[in-house]
This record gives sequence, C-alpha cells and structure tokens, in this order.
Amino acid sequence: MALVWIPSMMRDLTDGQDCVRVGGTTVAEVIDSLESVYPGVKDRLLVRRFLPPGIMVSVDGKRALRGLEEPVSGESEVRFLPIMAGG
Repeated sequence: MALVWIPSMMRDLTDGQDCVRVGGTTVAEVIDSLESVYPGVKDRLLVRRFLPPGIMVSVDGKRALRGLEEPVSGESEVRFLPIMAGG
C-alpha cells in the first residue's frame, strides 16, 4: 500500500495523522481509497473530479505529470502539495 503524506490543512480529516497507507494503482485510486477511510478528503483535493491548479501531486519525489492517472506502486510515496505564489 502506498504511503500518503497528508498536508497540514487536511489533517483534521485524518485524526491528525501526517501520513497514512492506502491502496491504489493510480493517484485517482489513491484518492478514492483515502475518501473511503477519511470522508471529505476528495472534496478538499478535487474540483469537479480534477486536481485544481493550486495543488500539485508528487509520486516518489517526482511531479506527477499525468495527474490523476499517474501510476502508483505499493511502495510509492504520494504527496499533495499546495502551490504557493508570491510577488
């Protein structure tokens, strides 16, 4: 099962846990697995079934260029990162 690092803004949904293990072979399946265990996660991560421009996902330390279709292995680390802009 993949290790998913939970952003601080979502830890209220995971009882304060900063990382959890869930199944899935793509980022989309990982999100579905998260949602089944921690209801509300999907609503915070997706907008109309898509990752919004303000959230980036990485798998095994690399930006997931295929987005929700990015492959995930049982040993993968998945991170959802808010994109910060400044000026």
